[in-house]
Amino acid sequence: MAQFYPLRVTDIKRDTRESVILTLAPPSGAEDAFKFIQGQYLTFRREFDGEELRRSYSICAGVNDNMLRVGIKKVDDGWFSSWANEELKIGDTLEAMAPMGNFHSALKPDEARNYLGFAGGSGITPMISLIKTIMEAEPGSSFTLVYGNRATTAIMFREELEDLKNTYMGRFNIVHILESEADIELFSGRLTREKCDALFERWIDVKGADLAFICGPEPMMLAVSDALKAHGMPEKSIKFELFASSRPAKAKKRTDAKGVGAGAKTSATIILDGAARACEIKGEQTVLEAALAADIGAPFACKAGVCSTCRAKLIEGEVDMDTNYALEDYEVERGYILTCQSHPRTDKIVVDYDQ
Repeated sequence: MAQFYPLRVTDIKRDTRESVILTLAPPSGAEDAFKFIQGQYLTFRREFDGEELRRSYSICAGVNDNMLRVGIKKVDDGWFSSWANEELKIGDTLEAMAPMGNFHSALKPDEARNYLGFAGGSGITPMISLIKTIMEAEPGSSFTLVYGNRATTAIMFREELEDLKNTYMGRFNIVHILESEADIELFSGRLTREKCDALFERWIDVKGADLAFICGPEPMMLAVSDALKAHGMPEKSIKFELFASSRPAKAKKRTDAKGVGAGAKTSATIILDGAARACEIKGEQTVLEAALAADIGAPFACKAGVCSTCRAKLIEGEVDMDTNYALEDYEVERGYILTCQSHPRTDKIVVDYDQ
């Protein structure tokens, strides 16, 4: 069963008019469970009007900062983000799962690598963790961040980014792209494909970069990725962290997949926490929906193929995934699936959450 821990809020900092930074403390004895890798996130849960809501927020601290922080930007009609910004108090408790996520690369202290980072709005939160950790762990490496916002007042972690720039002079560089206020056309507007092409032709050396990290709204991420590939960066060197999707969680109803249909049933074995339990997947249910319906406490957060919290390994059988923003190609090749997006193609499947 997905385990949630009570995290105590020890500090709340108002970062912008629409965002807060929370410092959290794990309960005694659970400190090791919250040791994280740079770029990972926490999944929180809370009940609103009798309905459980889960949301994931990236950790915005370096791995050696000896603190656990998340940044939460208020979203229109967002229950959790509005509550965190308007009602949460120091001393309150938040329920959270242990850190998860693959938005990182292995640190190589003996190498001098050139990193590129692209963030839009609150997509800066995992970048803070990446930048602080990489700059400290890889003294020969450099990091160039391109950060898009509406205006200067909307820039999250503005002072902290400036401090990092001064601390790692010559190694960490920031390019701010503002929809308003910018005097130079190159740095004004949005991070579109055309804007990226102009930046890469005149300001940023893509071919000299080893890795690129992108986090933000889907249109921005796709535009940046396409531009990076067009300017010579291999797809395998580009890593994504999508915090919102404009697409629906499910694709259109399929009619060609065996085992999918209003009256179809699939026998499923779900392995979780060392125990194997059987359940049926009926009709258009996903693997996750069937597990939850059978009272199997499978982990999940977004249910949109974005966060990878529901990641598991397919041991037997076949599935179709509607959407996949979270798994790398090599993970899919090894049999990993997003259970919130997976529908069976065979009469029997075995799914292992423990691998």
